[in-house]
Amino acid sequence: MFKYKKEQKYMGKRSIKKSDEATPSFSNFKSYSVAEIMAAGGTTAFANKLGKHPELIGEKFKELPADAFLTEEEVAQALKMLRESK
Repeated sequence: MFKYKKEQKYMGKRSIKKSDEATPSFSNFKSYSVAEIMAAGGTTAFANKLGKHPELIGEKFKELPADAFLTEEEVAQALKMLRESK
């Protein structure tokens, strides 16, 4: 991974310098350990503490477009690939 240093502009163009310092791929998202989740009282209690509402997940799924889900054929192919990779 490369960490981008301060951008400099020359003639309206950006020059990005890279560094050898590693940065997380998803630096905008905080990750939590299993121990932190269990200490919060389990997955539902943890979600509630973060202001999420797990009881609304069914409604959220209904809002997704049909092509957001795998077809039966894609599921079968994915499961076959998983079995073969073990």
